[in-house]
This record gives sequence, structure tokens and C-alpha cells, in this order.
Amino acid sequence: MPRYTPPLRDMQFVMHEVLDVVPRLRALPPHADIDADLIDQVCEEAGKFCAEVLQPLNLSADAEGCHYDPANRTVTTPKGYKQAWEQYVEAGWPLLAAPPEYGGQGLPHLVASAVHELENSANQAWTMYPGLTQGSVELLKAHGSQAQKDVYLARLASGEWTGTMCLTESHCGTDLGLIRSRATPNNDGSYALTGQKIFISSGDHDLAANIVHMVLAKLPDAPEGSRGISLFVCPKFLPDANGDVGARNGIYCAGIEHKMGIHGNATCQMSLEGATGWLVGEPNKGLAAMFVMMNGARLGVGMQSLGLTEVAYQNALAYARERQQMRALSGPKAPDQAADPILVHPDVRRMLLTARAWAEGGRFLAYWVALMLDEAEQHPDTERRKEAEDLVALLTPVVKAFLTDNGFSAANECLQVFGGHGYIREWGMEQYVRDARINMIYEGTNTIQALDLIGRKVLMDNGARLKVLGRIIRDFVEEEGVVEAMQEFVNPLADLAEKVQKLTMELGMKALANRDEVGAAAVPYLRVVGHLVFSYAFARMAKVAQQAIKGGSKETFYLAKLQTARFYFARLYPETAAAIRIARSGVKNLMDTEAVFA
Repeated sequence: MPRYTPPLRDMQFVMHEVLDVVPRLRALPPHADIDADLIDQVCEEAGKFCAEVLQPLNLSADAEGCHYDPANRTVTTPKGYKQAWEQYVEAGWPLLAAPPEYGGQGLPHLVASAVHELENSANQAWTMYPGLTQGSVELLKAHGSQAQKDVYLARLASGEWTGTMCLTESHCGTDLGLIRSRATPNNDGSYALTGQKIFISSGDHDLAANIVHMVLAKLPDAPEGSRGISLFVCPKFLPDANGDVGARNGIYCAGIEHKMGIHGNATCQMSLEGATGWLVGEPNKGLAAMFVMMNGARLGVGMQSLGLTEVAYQNALAYARERQQMRALSGPKAPDQAADPILVHPDVRRMLLTARAWAEGGRFLAYWVALMLDEAEQHPDTERRKEAEDLVALLTPVVKAFLTDNGFSAANECLQVFGGHGYIREWGMEQYVRDARINMIYEGTNTIQALDLIGRKVLMDNGARLKVLGRIIRDFVEEEGVVEAMQEFVNPLADLAEKVQKLTMELGMKALANRDEVGAAAVPYLRVVGHLVFSYAFARMAKVAQQAIKGGSKETFYLAKLQTARFYFARLYPETAAAIRIARSGVKNLMDTEAVFA
């Protein structure tokens, strides 16, 4: 049976000692009174709920899965899920970051992100049910009419209702311009929606009283392609005159997908059968509006993999301490035992340190972006808001792709620590591998994220956003590069920053001649940029650890931070050399291959 202990000390280290979030949050008018005690208390209480309520359901719900009733076209969630949901709502957790004007607590995105890490470590499949609801709130807050806000926002924010995204259709995934769902105007200002959607996370369930679907469809006179997409709010039950649950709407679950993982979450095929929906925002501008929700979802998926990385590491470490197998090559380390614990073997430590490093670097990146999201929305200084907006835009595809690539790798490494036992269900490790695999695919595959990074976020603005990140790194390098003890961390960071600049310029020139060069280089380019941010993260964490040790701290916690940073630069950072070489190899070795595919 897998176990989970909320990593509160590690979370506090990143938030308070590395990012120093309290003064930055206090500079934002809505959070002028926030303090470290409040942040820590929220995380501690969330950790208890996750460890005591959600985590014990993870293994059993994976085995049971969701149940589809074809007669009623409804879904029942695994045993214990509904009771957990009731506790979750009663405790007010859905209201954490929701707007105060709709009953929410209005806490920072940073705090909500930290809680999401805990929830995903404990039970990713369950956490997906409320996962898109906050995105629905943000979308309607930005683009909904006042009437839509009045009906939906308070109910979504409280967890009384939940939200989904209905984008994908069987013939088109990312290429949403090909969607066939149609919206025909009714006489009362509403629309009749028809079509089929697939892969809809939490599309139907028995947890909340209503499910509010955000649906992409095309109007009768819509332009071709993505320029003709409109967005509609389409609830499972139509609100009555008081805004409460009324008649059943014509949007139904036509079946649930039989998936590799996340069995506890209902991934649904949805059928729109003249369902009543209301236009959100302007006609034919639905895709731009939906990006409010999509970008939030991409950051959320990164948190899913961060959570899985942490819990997989915890279980693999516990196993490695207890499991006895063979003797250390340098001689027995537990001579009073029949064999040494496998933790003494170098490659077992490599696997564990890989997962630990991916978790620690990922936590910095995810929390840093969440903090900048708060600043982008609420900082009183226009320039600071713009800089934060640029960094959030630049790093969102990195959070989604780099953290999910690393999370799947970490889960595999941790399963390997268990040997044959890792392949057996009751240890829980094979579930983490299966659950982690979807995170690389949905909300835009990681290749799409890579194309978004290099194409839209870097080359399209001539590297302006990347220069913002480069300036932050350059300032840190100039400040810490003169400190002798920091050179082992600062020098590789400075070297990689220079290489990223040169690589970006080179790829930009190639793209002018052949845009396929961007597609050929995109994935390794994202890996390099991800490592640039992680190098910055580990250098900053090493600085704090060194200062604590120099200040007299005897806590092994800080020594562990230094040792993990050294492992990262020695064993994981070198991937950048190969990735740069691959990115520079060009498109010809991929596209001049007609004989291969003949």
C-alpha cells in the first residue's frame, strides 16, 4: 500500500526562503495582509485532508474505476469519492482562490497551486473533478455576461457545481478549426447545440448537483477554421428562474473511455442533442476566450506531474531503505544483516536523486509561475504586471511539458527501484506510471507546447519574453558569480544562458528559410529552456542553503539541498548538450526520409 506525507518543509523552503513570497504578495492590494503563518496553515490543513481522505482512496478507485449506466446515460464515481467531495466542499476548499465577490476566499494563485500539488500527490484522478472548475470561474469572470456571472460564478466557486471544457472531437484533437459541433440560434437568445465531443475529463459524475460545460461550436455563418469558433456555456441541468437546478439539458454522456490510467476520473464521450447553450463573449471569438481556461489547465497539468513525482519518490525512498538485496560493492554496510538495503547501491541512488531533483526543480518553477500570475493580475505597477505577464506566457508551456516529461521519467525510475514489486498493483507504483502518462498528452501534447514556446512565445516577438527571463538570470549571475562557493552552480547557469541565446538566434534564422526547421527543433529546444530555468532554480536554492549553513544551521535539510543541486548539475544538466546538438541537426534527417515510409 503506497504512503504519502505532505512535503510541508520543502514547500515552505521554496515559498519563504527562496522566493520570499510574503513581501511580494503584500505588494498586491488584495493580499496586503497575508503572512507566512496563514500560507503555512492552509497548506498544513490541506495536507491533512489529502493524506487522510484522498490518498487512501487512490489505489481502490484505480481498481474500481467509474461506472456508466447506459439506460440513464450517467456516471457513478468510485466508492468514497462522493463522501470525500462532501468533506472537500464543506471545508471550503473550492473557495480558496475564488473571487471574494462570489463567496471565495480570494487567496493567491500561489497558495492554490501549493494545495493542488498536495491534492495531486494524494489522488490525481479525484483532483481532476474540481480541477477545471476554477478555470471555468476565471473564464466567465473575464468573458461572461453579467447574467451568466450571476447564475454560475458563486455556484462554481463553492463547489456546488463543477465545470468542464468540451473541445475535442473524434476527428480533430489540437486542430480545433476542424470541429463540427454546431450552434443554431433559438428565438430567446439561447442556442441549440449539436455534435459530439470526446475525452472530456469529469464530463459526468455524481459528485456535484450540476456540471457546467464550456463548449466550442460553430455558428451557421461562421468563417472556416479557428476564426469561426464560438464559445457557449451549456449546463447539464438548466438553471431555473432562481438560478437553481432545473430541467435536464440535452447534453449527455454517451460513454466513458477505457483508459490506461486515471481510472477514478470519468473521461467522457459527450453528445450534444439540441442542448441549450448561451454564447460567452463575442461570436467567432470563442477560441481566444477559451485560452483563459486552457492556459490555467496547462499549469494545472504541470502540478499533476509535480504531485506524482513527489509521491513516487517518497515511496521509492521508503522501499529502498527497507529492501535488502546483495552487498555494496565496496563492502557490507549492514554486516549484521543478511544483505544490505538497496539504498547503498549507486544506481538506486541515481534513480532516487533523479526523481528528487525533478520534484525540487519542478516545485520552484510551478510556485514561481504561480507567484508571477498573481503579480500579472494584481500588481499596481504597470511595468511589473507586464513583465509578469510575459514570464507567465513564456513559461506556461515549459511548466506543462517539462514537468510532465520529467514526472513520467521520475515515476518510471521509482518503479524500477522496486524491481519486480514495482510492476505489481498493490505497491501503487505502476499506477503512478500509468497516471503520469496522460499528463504528457492532454491540454495540448508536449510537442504542441514545444511549438508554442519556440514559435509563438519566442520567435513571434523576436525573443522579447525570453530576454526578460535572460535579464533575471543575468542579474543573478552577476551578483553571485563573484562568490567562490557559488561558482559550481553559477558557472553552468551562465554558460547555458549564453547557449540558449545563440541557439535561439540560429533557429530563428533557419526558420526564415524553412518553417519546418521550427518543428524539427521545438522539442529539444523546450528541454533546453526547461533546464535553463531549473539551473536557475537549483542555483537559487543552493544559495539559500549555503547561507543557512554559514549562519550556523545544523539542519541536514540544507545539506540535502546542496547535494541534490550538485547531483542535478552533474547528472541531469548534461542533457542540454545533446538537446542543443539535436536541435541544431536540422529538419533534413526527419523529412528527407520518403524511402523509410514508402
